[in-house]
Amino acid sequence: MNIGSTANSARRRRLDIGFRILCYGAAGIGVFILALLLIRIFADGLPRVNWKFIVSDLSSRPKRTGIWPAISGSLSVMFLTALIACPVGVAAAVYLEEFNSHKTRFTNFIQLNIANLAGVPSIVYGLLGLALFVRACNLGYSVIAGALTMSLLILPMIIIVTQEALRAVPNVLREASMGLGSTQWQAIRYQVLPNALPGIFTGVILAVGRALGETAPLIVVGAVAGVVGSPKNMMDQYTVLPMRIFTWSTDARAEAHQVAAAGIVVLMVVLLALNSVAIFLRNRAANR
Repeated sequence: MNIGSTANSARRRRLDIGFRILCYGAAGIGVFILALLLIRIFADGLPRVNWKFIVSDLSSRPKRTGIWPAISGSLSVMFLTALIACPVGVAAAVYLEEFNSHKTRFTNFIQLNIANLAGVPSIVYGLLGLALFVRACNLGYSVIAGALTMSLLILPMIIIVTQEALRAVPNVLREASMGLGSTQWQAIRYQVLPNALPGIFTGVILAVGRALGETAPLIVVGAVAGVVGSPKNMMDQYTVLPMRIFTWSTDARAEAHQVAAAGIVVLMVVLLALNSVAIFLRNRAANR
């Protein structure tokens, strides 16, 4: 028995070492490829990034073009998306997790579909937005139509992340609050939600960051590459930064490729800023 046990232990150790080597190798290959891509993008794009490039208008000439209308279009769509999706997603998660104590077939059906919708390709949401918001609601190829479409895209992610944050709050807080005479809503408002805020903030910012980098749905619902001005209101046509990057990358001119790389650098900086805000808000809420 001892000899067999020793042999099995040695075999498990060898398998463990082999699996670690395999994992480290796969991670190393991924990091190496990513580093090569980033080096190439920053080498091509950084010389083009300056204040004039950021605040200037778009132009058909890559040497003269700026990027501000694409930035303002992206920020307009993302601001409206967050304004629409965050309250609806958090409210839906609170209902499903806190008030849905007696689960029914209907609520189970809703929960199952939320999980399924989180894995639907983004282009499907674009086609849904085209049929529902652009045509049925007669909103046209406007900023609000794009924002409503992107809200549908990130809504399942916000609901799922918020539910996980609510589940992480200990039940003793709910029970103690209600034991002192609070209603269920008061317990959620003053005990559960403040403790779940770090996770909710992180999930919301990551969801908005994902929407900021999406191109396919906005192409379908009207992110026109030919738009050279910033949107003035919610019904204006618009362009977004990923759309402009895609357009420049398909151009045969070398200057356009350099501008595309510069646009990628700007987009990465914006995404890093969003992630930094998420980390700051999470830490601030956690330290209260």
